Amino acid sequence: MVGPAVVRAVLAEHLPAVAARTIEPLGGGLDNVAFLVDGELVVRFAVRGDAERVVREARVLELVAERSPVPVPHPVFTAPERGCLAYALLPGVPLLDVPPAARAAHRPAVAAALGGLLAVLHAVPPAEVAPLVGVDDTAPGSWLREAARSWEAVAARVPMRHHRAVEALLLAAPPPEPSGDAVFSHNDLGAEHVLVDPATGAVTGVIDWADAAVTDPALDFGLVLRDLGADGLDVALARYPSGGADVPGLRERAAFYARCRLLEDLEYGIETGRRAYIAAAMEAMARLFPE
Repeated sequence: MVGPAVVRAVLAEHLPAVAARTIEPLGGGLDNVAFLVDGELVVRFAVRGDAERVVREARVLELVAERSPVPVPHPVFTAPERGCLAYALLPGVPLLDVPPAARAAHRPAVAAALGGLLAVLHAVPPAEVAPLVGVDDTAPGSWLREAARSWEAVAARVPMRHHRAVEALLLAAPPPEPSGDAVFSHNDLGAEHVLVDPATGAVTGVIDWADAAVTDPALDFGLVLRDLGADGLDVALARYPSGGADVPGLRERAAFYARCRLLEDLEYGIETGRRAYIAAAMEAMARLFPE
């Protein structure tokens, strides 16, 4: 179990000048657990302690920082043997933690920023990032099977008025596999990884790039749809070349991914007791699985 003692040990080895007067848990997700040191340094550990993945992520961050229209973490050091990446704290709070009314008001600004980011990322030649990231070519059928498994775990917690729409998704054929080119993308651009100024909605950072991959361009747009709604997707695509019209089936697959990832997040929230995930998933349920 990673705790303050491990954080202090890593700092003593890699950044001994840091006093580490305070070490506060920042929480974590499926992949990482993080701590805030002295209010300004984030020290993050991969749950599975993958050394190579940490090194690759640090290099991905350097590449993205050169292009991104929004801030991304700047690595201060890595400790690959511990699955550890440290970076200066970015300002803002996760969009997931912004109260629903304020989050709704900020959707256009956030969506525009994310659309601009995805336009830049998707323009990076896949060959340039091939040494750093893998290819995520998970077939739609696999997504649907995983969604069915999540639904079994959460159905009892979902109001009956949504059941028919969820079951229709699970019984339908998955969308066709992407016929266009795969692109470099964050690959997990959910509200928990988007930092915003809670007063203005300005995006102050995008974090957790460990899952970055060459993948379907619709995937991260699906998370925009899940978290920011159909209007948010429209705003994001307005910042994208040709409004996404040059990507066959983009909107159809984005809607498919949005629904699958909603069920996944709801399951995660219930299993871990993370109320913010549960609340956000239930809010999105009305949009993505209407009565």
